[in-house]
Amino acid sequence: MTDEQAVGTRGNEKLYAGIDAGGTEFKCILATGPDQVVAQDKIPVTYPETTLAACRDFFRAAQQAHGSFAALGIASFGPVDLRRDSPTYGSITSTPKPHWANINIVGYFSDALALPIRFDTDVNGALLAEWCWGAAQGLENAIYVTVGTGIGAGVMVDGRLLHGTMHPEAGHMLLPRYPGDPFVGSCPYHGACLEGLASGPALAQRWQVDPKSLPDNHPAWELQAHYLASMCVNLALTYSPQRIVIGGGVMERASLLPMIRKAYLAQMNAYLGDQTKDIEHFIVPAGLGGLAGASARLLLLNRRFNTGFSNPSRVQPPTSKNIRSTP
Repeated sequence: MTDEQAVGTRGNEKLYAGIDAGGTEFKCILATGPDQVVAQDKIPVTYPETTLAACRDFFRAAQQAHGSFAALGIASFGPVDLRRDSPTYGSITSTPKPHWANINIVGYFSDALALPIRFDTDVNGALLAEWCWGAAQGLENAIYVTVGTGIGAGVMVDGRLLHGTMHPEAGHMLLPRYPGDPFVGSCPYHGACLEGLASGPALAQRWQVDPKSLPDNHPAWELQAHYLASMCVNLALTYSPQRIVIGGGVMERASLLPMIRKAYLAQMNAYLGDQTKDIEHFIVPAGLGGLAGASARLLLLNRRFNTGFSNPSRVQPPTSKNIRSTP
């Protein structure tokens, strides 16, 4: 092992590890910068003991090959406990995902890897990454929503990530039903909440097929646009963001975003003024792709701006030399 590997650096850059803990897979990464990936892997989400052990083994092997890491960042699906004075800090709490409730992932990796760990929600990680390098650059008030296995939102107000008693759980907001919609919803807690009506599993349960197989003219997408537009109306009226960024696997359907914008304008009914000319800049797709998920970028942002994952202090805007252009 070289001296460089022993201290875990590449030149003058330290090595940082990240886990993007999504509902379908955990994306693990080792990197020195937003475009300098040393190693990465995707671990399917099964049982906690299996998934976490596979991540542990990846990072231990990476330590042997590349040297020690400066820190580990974890951006996780939730709900999660972000209160550092709580006995369950670092845990996934009351998630509807089978087998994953009350799993202390921070404690697991702290014991397994003996690293400093930063922890926040996956959507807060994605929002901060979009703010630095993606679709929310230059804004102080923005929201990032992921629509996939679940639905979650990260909220930035006056340049600060919003943390309250826990964190925003916008995926479980209650919405007006689409006229004539008989679906009872898939959420085990609330039935027909936003997540129960418009997440990927809700789509699959409603139509009894893989949503990717549904054609663009299928009625599923009009329903989907209605509920996601209602979500955007509620977020716009509640938080007054400058922009709503929407990502996640369900949003890979290219025809869906224009339908959401159209439904949003109809539902808002010009209450916030004429947004017609600006709608393509108000509700936008996620700007970041590649690497191994938002947590890696968030961790690197944590290094670059000396701010913690769960530290709500103001993050200073990046300079132009630190910004990668949005794809």
